[in-house]
Amino acid sequence: MVATLLIGLSIAMLLFLLAAGLSLIFGMLGVVNFAHGALYMVGAFVACEVATRSGSFWLALAVAPIVVAVVGIVIEVGLLRPLYARDHVQQLMLTFGLILVLDEIVRLIWGVDYRSITPPGIFATPVHLFGENIATYRIFIVALGLAVLAALTFGIERTRLGMVLRAAMSNAPMTRCLGIRVDRIRTVVFALGAGLAALGGAAAAPLLSVQVGMGSSIIIDCFIVVVIGGLGSVRGTAVAALLLGLTQAFGQYLAPGWIEVWTLLVMIAVLLFRPQGLFGVKSSRVA
Repeated sequence: MVATLLIGLSIAMLLFLLAAGLSLIFGMLGVVNFAHGALYMVGAFVACEVATRSGSFWLALAVAPIVVAVVGIVIEVGLLRPLYARDHVQQLMLTFGLILVLDEIVRLIWGVDYRSITPPGIFATPVHLFGENIATYRIFIVALGLAVLAALTFGIERTRLGMVLRAAMSNAPMTRCLGIRVDRIRTVVFALGAGLAALGGAAAAPLLSVQVGMGSSIIIDCFIVVVIGGLGSVRGTAVAALLLGLTQAFGQYLAPGWIEVWTLLVMIAVLLFRPQGLFGVKSSRVA
C-alpha cells in the first residue's frame, strides 16, 4: 500500500510539472495550448540526447528545460503573438498544427526508436519502508515536484514579477496603462510553461519509454488537472494533480479496468460543486 501511495505521489508530481505550465499559459494568454504535450516530448528527447552524449543525468535535467524554453520563446513571439487578437479557433488550429510539426521534427532528428535514460547510481538501491521496497527514483520525483511547487508559489505570490504576472492575468489593458510590457510577460510565461513541460519530460524519461507522440497520452490528463484546479492557480494545479495521481495509482491497484472512469468521475464531481475549479475564480478578464 505504501508503494502504491508513492507511485500515486510520483504520478501527481509529474502531472503537476506538466500541468502547471499549461495552467499558467491558459490563464495568462487565454490559449489552449494543445502543443504542450509535444513540448514535453521534445524535453524528454533532448534530455536523452544530452544524457547519452555527456553521461550525466543531472546535466540532462538542467539543459532540457532551457532548450525547450527557447523553443517556447520562438513559438510565442513568432507564431502566437500575431493571433492574440484573432478568433480562438485560429489559436487552436495553430497549436494543434504544432503537434504535427514537432512530432515530425523529432522523428527526423531522432527517428522512431524508443529511448530511455538510466537514472544515477544513487537511485539504484530501493528504500525499505513499512515492510515494502520503495523505488528511490520515485521519491526523487516527489521531492522535485515539491521543490518546483515551492519555487512557483514563492515566485508568483512574493516577488515583483509575480505581482505583475497576476495583474496581467486579471486585467491586461490596465496593466498596459501602467507602462508594463504585457507582451514580454506573456513571452516569459510561455517560456516558463514550456520549460516546466520539458522538465517533466526529462524527469519522466527514466520511468517511461521516450518515443514520438508520447505527449498525446498525457496531455488529456493535464487538461483535466487544469480544469479541476482552476485556471492560473499553481496551488489548484498541485491539489488537482495530487487528486488525479492518487486516483490513478489506487485505481490501478484496486480496479485497473476502471481508471479512466474514476478519473472522469473525479472531474465531474469537482465541476458540479466548483465549475471554476477548486482554486479558480470567476473572472471577467479581458486579454
